[in-house]
Amino acid sequence: MAAVLLVCTANICRSPMAEAIFKARLGGVFNSITSAGVHADPRGGPVDARAAAALTRHQYSLDRKWRSRRVDPAALGDYDLVLVMEADHADALRSKAAPAHHARIRLLSDFLPDMAGQDIPDPYFGPVAGFDAVIGMLERAATRLLAQSREGRLPAG
Repeated sequence: MAAVLLVCTANICRSPMAEAIFKARLGGVFNSITSAGVHADPRGGPVDARAAAALTRHQYSLDRKWRSRRVDPAALGDYDLVLVMEADHADALRSKAAPAHHARIRLLSDFLPDMAGQDIPDPYFGPVAGFDAVIGMLERAATRLLAQSREGRLPAG
């Protein structure tokens, strides 16, 4: 069992959607699944309404008390795997993290063979359909991680 942190920019769209999907699909694989944002409002806030609606359409949910939070670089050692949505997120975390934790920080898209090395697009400034497209990517990544865990190839830091 491992702990995973899912990271996006503000922790209001992609990473909370990933958190809901990973909890639903990988709750038995990871003993801790949470999300945070590189630039999240330190006061915390709710998930974006369009992200919440997309989760509902796809039959996922977040805890009603869920609030956004900022990544604490000092706490990265608490996670076996830190999956980021963009290369810029990885760079930002590595610039603040202890060198021993750098290998734990990975692009989520690296678990999508057709998207390896690419950013998971931010749907915030686009149409509602972008949220559904991102959910599809996150579901495929969760499926791939589940398969790797069953094969004994669960990545860890």
